[in-house]
Amino acid sequence: MQSVDRAVSVLEILAQRGEAGVSEVAAEIDVHKSTAFRLLGALEARGLVEQAAERGKYRLGFGIVRLAGAVTGRLDITQQGREVCERLSEEIGETVNIAVLQEHYAVNLYQVRGPGAVGTHNWVGQLTPVHATSSGKILLAHLPAEERAEVLAASGLQKHTPRTLTARTKLEKNLTEARERGYAVTLEELEIGLHAMAAPIRSHHGEVIAALSASGPAYRFTEERIHELAPLLIKGAEEISHRMGYAG
Repeated sequence: MQSVDRAVSVLEILAQRGEAGVSEVAAEIDVHKSTAFRLLGALEARGLVEQAAERGKYRLGFGIVRLAGAVTGRLDITQQGREVCERLSEEIGETVNIAVLQEHYAVNLYQVRGPGAVGTHNWVGQLTPVHATSSGKILLAHLPAEERAEVLAASGLQKHTPRTLTARTKLEKNLTEARERGYAVTLEELEIGLHAMAAPIRSHHGEVIAALSASGPAYRFTEERIHELAPLLIKGAEEISHRMGYAG
């Protein structure tokens, strides 16, 4: 793990300075020059750093762009979805989130608290269970069956409340319903007293890349109210999808 930590430190140094020589890198991370040279060599072999011609100094390589490309799409979703989330939180009166699938979790990227939001819970950056959240469910619902099975197997289907769906057959039926009606619902499945719904956000290719959700306290955000407000959420998700280039 130490070498990984050092390699990341080298990348951070080059990001801050623009370029640096072996001696500078060695001094900065407090290692011998030979160690710094080996680290830079390994990073260079992967295209993550490159040597500036003649000067013998190193700078970040284009391999970094390849890695960054994996997250820029996610960042675009929050940029394109910001305005829609703000409007929806006012219209629905509850907290609105954008989440994506990361391994076997739904991770929240952006949140707008509704005017009637209770408490100060911030879901941004949180890894939430796919089977117990509306975002996770709508993301699962649109995965190919084989991939969905792998994600569910990795998730462990833990029971978070007495209402969490942990039986695969019941969950699959629930996901089919979500896929058919265009939105997923969770009723006190992650936390007692918390209800939520989520609709899919699509990329320009038409694949589901994120979920737009609204969540609130069960006493106010009732099951009846969820179904009543679902068309607003679906319309918001479609608007973000169109902003992402989806023409469907």
